[in-house]
Amino acid sequence: MPRTAHTTPGSGPDPRVRRRRRGALGVTALRGGRTRLSRRPTPYVVMGGLFWLVMTLAYWRVPLCCDAGQHAAVVERLRWDLLHPAHPTADLPGAGSPYYSPYAVAQGVLARLTGLSGWSVVKLAGPVNLLVLLTGIGRFVRVLTPRPWAPVLAVLFMTLLWGTERVLWSGFLGLMSLTMTLGYPSAFATGLTFWAWAWTGARARGGGSPGRVRYVGPSGLGGVWAYAALGALYGLIVLVHPITAAASLAGAVAIVAAWQRGWRRPVVARWASAGAAALAVAVSWPYYAVLSLVGHPGVDGVHRLLYESAAGNLWLAMLLGLPALWARGRRSPRDPLVLMCAVECLTVAYGWVSGHYTYGRVLALAAVPAQFALAVELAAPRPWGWARRLLGGAAAVGVCVGFWTVQAGAVVPRALDPVGFDQPPRWPSYDWAARHVRAGETLITDGYAAARALPGYGVNMAAPTWPDPALEEGERGRRHADVRAYLDPASTRERRAVVARRYGVRWLVLTPRQKVPAEAVVVDWSPRTGEVLARIAP
Repeated sequence: MPRTAHTTPGSGPDPRVRRRRRGALGVTALRGGRTRLSRRPTPYVVMGGLFWLVMTLAYWRVPLCCDAGQHAAVVERLRWDLLHPAHPTADLPGAGSPYYSPYAVAQGVLARLTGLSGWSVVKLAGPVNLLVLLTGIGRFVRVLTPRPWAPVLAVLFMTLLWGTERVLWSGFLGLMSLTMTLGYPSAFATGLTFWAWAWTGARARGGGSPGRVRYVGPSGLGGVWAYAALGALYGLIVLVHPITAAASLAGAVAIVAAWQRGWRRPVVARWASAGAAALAVAVSWPYYAVLSLVGHPGVDGVHRLLYESAAGNLWLAMLLGLPALWARGRRSPRDPLVLMCAVECLTVAYGWVSGHYTYGRVLALAAVPAQFALAVELAAPRPWGWARRLLGGAAAVGVCVGFWTVQAGAVVPRALDPVGFDQPPRWPSYDWAARHVRAGETLITDGYAAARALPGYGVNMAAPTWPDPALEEGERGRRHADVRAYLDPASTRERRAVVARRYGVRWLVLTPRQKVPAEAVVVDWSPRTGEVLARIAP
């Protein structure tokens, strides 16, 4: 028989026992709410640990690619000058670049202390970001439900239930995307988002998990300073990855609207302190002005593709998750996951209507309410009714479809692959070129991989690949026009000399189809890609 608290007639449980129970329930899902009576790890400790190990190995086996060069370049510039870093990819000042976030500055400090390169720091960030993500998921799901298998299923559905088209964008949580982007700021910001949502839910409920005793006190969960700390966390997310912050703040609004009861003056004051702290943290960062990014159109064009491919990217999550959301909505119209899905979708719709297609990145977290609702439903104890059995069977089929068609190659190496799953991109290394080009020198190339990888070695590009408010977009366009003019086979030597002097260009990386200019000398070449490195004679 379970132990009970000693009581006297007409009295409730001993307050000391009540405090001990509250402390045990407040433990995260990763710790499993352990007490003296139970030292066994929860399912999430075991499965989450295995997932962390497998994904870390999968992330480390694939060469860094895509935007990793940009993030490595940011670390390199901070390693040279922590207080006044140069533009991440050009021989220009870096003031105003949103890439210099608190996350990047912390990486820069690590690089300065250890001597690690930008590439190494980005590679090492992957397991750390994954740990933040997994612990945040465990924390958030425990606010939604005490069911021990719910966080395990949440990770399963979050990584496999997307669509049947590959989504290789940072911030998306499928296995294939995570294998490529775990070291990016977006992964860290997403992990912080789950922590912030868990903390928000705990305060909105006055506790944390279902069944807890509601408690709001001046120095406890309801204290003003606790709300201010929560707001500071949201402000940090805004600085680390602003577009993830849009989804994060939308989810926070939904959680508060769902769970907060009784908008008395002290309650309003607490949430106001959270909002004020978030704004204060965001606007006080000295490296760039976050408010200048609102409505900035620099990357809207490339994100239109997310809207055009939304159905293929998300149909499994929505088809299987919407029944679970519908069931939750029937039980409570103010269910947090239902409201979160609605608010996130409205944010995405605003991006389409306004033409600010960057908000399409919110789709990365807009699928989470459906995936987590499905996880909570299927973590219910048996016996199941016919509807839940049918939903469970459909979810099992969906997981197999998602894994087989898109995600398997992320964790199944080619040597162990009996089928031929699509593998993550394997970009070539440019160590062969970086051996000759000194950090800080300027280079011209129009090679897709070269232009994105070489900045990570400290090399400057005459025409930066990525939009950045630190460089006016019209000027970046003119630089690209000059690069095209330089590489044009019909260009004269005098025209090329003007471009080289304008940007201080000393090096070229040319594809096999491009002719080496008369004023350049070949220094090295890549056996894998056939590209050549040429030095421009002074």
